[in-house]
Amino acid sequence: MSNASSPSPSPSPAATARVSSIMDPRRAPVVQIDSALPAVAPRMLLADSLRQAFVTHPHGGEPEIFRERSWTDRPPAKAAVLVALVQRQEMHVLLTQRSAGLSNHSGQIAFPGGRQDPEDRDINDTALREAWEEVGLARERVEIIGRLPEYATGSGFEVTPIVGLVQPPFKLRANPGEVDEVFEVPLSFLMNPAHHHWQQLDTPEFSRRWLSMPYEDPESGSERFIWGATASMLRNLYRFLAFPPAL
Repeated sequence: MSNASSPSPSPSPAATARVSSIMDPRRAPVVQIDSALPAVAPRMLLADSLRQAFVTHPHGGEPEIFRERSWTDRPPAKAAVLVALVQRQEMHVLLTQRSAGLSNHSGQIAFPGGRQDPEDRDINDTALREAWEEVGLARERVEIIGRLPEYATGSGFEVTPIVGLVQPPFKLRANPGEVDEVFEVPLSFLMNPAHHHWQQLDTPEFSRRWLSMPYEDPESGSERFIWGATASMLRNLYRFLAFPPAL
């Protein structure tokens, strides 16, 4: 789920469709890089520190980014994603490349997740079920430690990011109908704002701005272009860990 933008006059549906059909977000100019902000201290990226941070503030403090400009008239739907923190020698974040054939956010990088089903016990259950269905991550491998603030996507989802620690070893299997690839990115990379790029697209109809975190993946040899909602939720995790809320 992606496509964060700054507030500006709402474009017409036709203008939105035109931009969506031609825009490659990688090509939009970078207008700001937040290298002046401090990286999260390495000790804060350890499992015990992360647990304690969410014990103190179970809902992840105040968000920096919490809403995108909507491009749908349908009522909002509740959804959840799993921010799976993999406990390797250093902490990693589990991410997916969404299948190109999906109707929403196709081909984009995302956390495992999706719409809440009536059968789900709660929003935590939604995140765990979706992670199992999308990538085969067994729920017993996940220790839920908290959540981040809800995020409203332009496609009409109110997304709760559920944060969980995952202890290797585990086996994954990508659901080919939803996920093309599963990969990991070091949490330290994502929690360093020197890698947080603000990009902007200006058209005659409107201006659109979003956050991206391009990552050169040594495993695949390719760039993982993390942007929009996924980048925004990671930015909220950064804000929470770098600038903890007052007690």
